[in-house]
Amino acid sequence: MTKAEKFFHQIADELPNGTESKMFGAMCIKAINGKSSAIFWKDEMIFKLNSADEKKALKLKGTRQGTHLYAPDRPMKGWVVIPFIHSSKWAAFAKKSIAFVQTDK
Repeated sequence: MTKAEKFFHQIADELPNGTESKMFGAMCIKAINGKSSAIFWKDEMIFKLNSADEKKALKLKGTRQGTHLYAPDRPMKGWVVIPFIHSSKWAAFAKKSIAFVQTDK
């Protein structure tokens, strides 16, 4: 298990309104309403964020817009890939992501 994966599990365990699950074969965090808020993939975290938090996240070096699994040239609005170099910010983005998907219609 990588250091990034261990950190993902720690974050998932500490989120009061989130549970660890699977999505497209990847580990993810789902809110209590069943919506996915974060995905762990190749030592990176992919978060579903509101537009303001999305803009903040995209300012971090190495961070990029999430893309569709089967169409990597198609950006996924609201999904942001944050690499392990910014893992110190993962827990904060996980909390924002959980809060967002719980209110997202």
